[in-house]
Amino acid sequence: MQKIFRVMIIIAMLITAYLLILAWRDDYADAPAVDAVPETTSSVGADIPSTTGAAGDIPVQTLPVDNSAVTATPAKNAGLITVTTDRYDIKINPEGGDIVYAALKQYDATLDSDKPFVLLENNSNRVYVAQSGLIGQNGIDTAEGRATYNHTDNNYVMEDGQQTLSVPLTYKKDGVTITKTFTFTENKYPIDISYQIQNASTNAWQGQMFAQLKRDDSKDPGMSDKGALSMATYLGGAWGTPDDPYNKLKFGDFSDGELTTTSDKGWVGIVQHYFVSAWTPENFTGKFFTRETGSDYFIGFNSQPVNVAPNKQVTLNATLYAGPKVQSELKDVAVGLNKTVDYGLLWPISKVLFAILEGVHKVVGNWGWSIILLTILVKIALMWFSNKSYYSMAKMRAIAPRLKVLKEEHGDDRMKMSQEMMAIYKEEKVNPMAGCLPILMQMPIFLALYWVLVESVELRHAPWILWIQDLSAMDPWFILPLLMGASMFVQQQLNPQPADPMQAKVMKFLPIIFTAFMLFFPAGLVLYWTVNNLFSMTQQYIVNKKVDEEQKRRTVKVVD
Repeated sequence: MQKIFRVMIIIAMLITAYLLILAWRDDYADAPAVDAVPETTSSVGADIPSTTGAAGDIPVQTLPVDNSAVTATPAKNAGLITVTTDRYDIKINPEGGDIVYAALKQYDATLDSDKPFVLLENNSNRVYVAQSGLIGQNGIDTAEGRATYNHTDNNYVMEDGQQTLSVPLTYKKDGVTITKTFTFTENKYPIDISYQIQNASTNAWQGQMFAQLKRDDSKDPGMSDKGALSMATYLGGAWGTPDDPYNKLKFGDFSDGELTTTSDKGWVGIVQHYFVSAWTPENFTGKFFTRETGSDYFIGFNSQPVNVAPNKQVTLNATLYAGPKVQSELKDVAVGLNKTVDYGLLWPISKVLFAILEGVHKVVGNWGWSIILLTILVKIALMWFSNKSYYSMAKMRAIAPRLKVLKEEHGDDRMKMSQEMMAIYKEEKVNPMAGCLPILMQMPIFLALYWVLVESVELRHAPWILWIQDLSAMDPWFILPLLMGASMFVQQQLNPQPADPMQAKVMKFLPIIFTAFMLFFPAGLVLYWTVNNLFSMTQQYIVNKKVDEEQKRRTVKVVD
């Protein structure tokens, strides 16, 4: 039994480390590995597909197209439109009215950087933009070119206390006025994009709205400051509906035409480490799509065909979220969008751990101390089980001399030795298998906390003390992993040593093996395991002392 107990501990610990490695490699294996992309050109015609295929930026259209409806209208002011809010630095291209740059002012690019994190951009290093437009019979975006909007100002700034900021763009042709308006809200990431189609002509206007995200196969910039050996996370497409809240779709599958879902409350997006961009239709049913054009990937939706009678107007709305994966904000945008904070199979445990961690952080104000308090709370919750286990292990340690004598007396008779061992276990009320409980119960918590630390943007660049300035990245000086290994070694000395010499050697190497694994894990996770070991050592030391005193009293009683 003792041998089985030791083997189970070794297997459980090694499997845990192996699962952690496989978990992040599953998503990373198919991630793009391109360091740079070719220079992006501004040729609109090259980006526009035909009406029968998907060969550029504009999705396949379901209405016949009248190309004469599109002539590029010169913009009143040349260049990009800049928008500054409390959360964004935005740039909008009047040609097409696309968001071609979005910097998140509340998140730094890298640790200790004074520059904001850039989520959307269009340059020689990376293409990642949010596009929308009108296609169809009278649509203003076709293979002949994108519509160029008029605008009244080149710079829009949200003043302190200003609740909303509107950026209107207009396009006029043959009595039809199309107003595309971006509405930004104070303290909010969702951006409302509306198309007001006012038909003052004598003919009906027909068309469809599309909204999509365009991205190339460049690497995730969110991983740039985590080091070459950092744990990569999922980079690719995702979509959801109220009935099917969260689905991943890797870039390599975009050309398969698998995404043909329709929904009036769903969403489509691109997920990366800590951040997500997503479109959701507001007042129409969208037909979702994906496609691949060269090195560019598209995910988005079309509206159903819209008819605007003469002297009538119709407004189409969609919402763009381009920001951090903050669950409390994402769940209000669309059903399932908060699931882009992907905790994996152990998500119920991860959600509970994050809720506790977040609650503690509101009190102490530091994520490192929050992790320490979370560890203690978990240990307190499992204390009853742990005490049972440690008591059993302490008893095993106390009867180890008797078992050694038993082995010397009946080593050649395994049947007799097993019977005598079981008799001793029964007499001392010892369950050798009980020692597995702390390890086995900690494994799912350990794995769940790993995903909390990796996926939660709240812990991005979160400092603890001294040299630990980012709990989501590995310890730059490897001090915590070495302390963890040392604590694991000391804890072993409190446990009964294996009778089998080979098992004893393997157990001695476990602290070294786990220290090597932990070198490149997030510092917050290593902090949790180190504190867990220290707490367990204290708890086991107290139990050992108690059992030793019981054994002494029993010995004195027998002598008397």
